Amino acid sequence: MELSQFAIGKEFRCGDNTYRCTDIGTRVVIAIRVDPIERTSFDTETGMTATEIASRAQAEADGWLDGPPYIVAEFVFDEDEQEACEANG
Repeated sequence: MELSQFAIGKEFRCGDNTYRCTDIGTRVVIAIRVDPIERTSFDTETGMTATEIASRAQAEADGWLDGPPYIVAEFVFDEDEQEACEANG
């Protein structure tokens, strides 16, 4: 995809993952992954972390895709990585 093809709030695919654009810079695109989503929690009593793969429906129901700010990590796509992206739909 070209930088001009990205739009804030629109989804795109890169590899096996689906992302939602959250910001566009002069050379980069920022996005959150919307499917699948990794959630990591920390148990203060045991000191252990646990990672769970959540479906998009679970993440939306729990408000993980609401923002900004976002609970999930944002990813930066530089010019080279943008070439590997495909428009969704």
